[in-house]
Amino acid sequence: MSKYLYNKKATFNYEIVDTLSAGIQLHGFEVKSIKTSKGGSLEGSHVIIRNGEAFLVGAHIPDYQMGNTPAGYNSRRERKLLLTKKELERILETEHSSGLTVVPLSLYSKGRYIKADIAIARGKKKYDKRETIKKRDSQRELAREFKTR
Repeated sequence: MSKYLYNKKATFNYEIVDTLSAGIQLHGFEVKSIKTSKGGSLEGSHVIIRNGEAFLVGAHIPDYQMGNTPAGYNSRRERKLLLTKKELERILETEHSSGLTVVPLSLYSKGRYIKADIAIARGKKKYDKRETIKKRDSQRELAREFKTR
């Protein structure tokens, strides 16, 4: 299992409540682009549920080869997520009842398939983010101290 894209800002901006693994519906050239690490980004993307189906909105997956992609290709198009009915119901239930949001954490491979890790998350307040920064800085300083000794 290797991770191709990772949403670094998700753990900083959100408090992760629960995680799920979902299949993602991609075109062939998008799969090639992801597997060859052509770039791409999950920052600013989120998951919406429309008509009983989940979609990944705002994820940027660049084209693999400029000349071989279709003329109207949109790198930020909505991509369908493949979830079970129970998972969709759980997401809908938590999203509506407690004001949580669903964000993607990473895209990874499992066998020959590309999967998406998605998280049900609660937005952090500004003081929570400052606390996270303080913890990270103190851990970095401790690591430097142990390294020099």
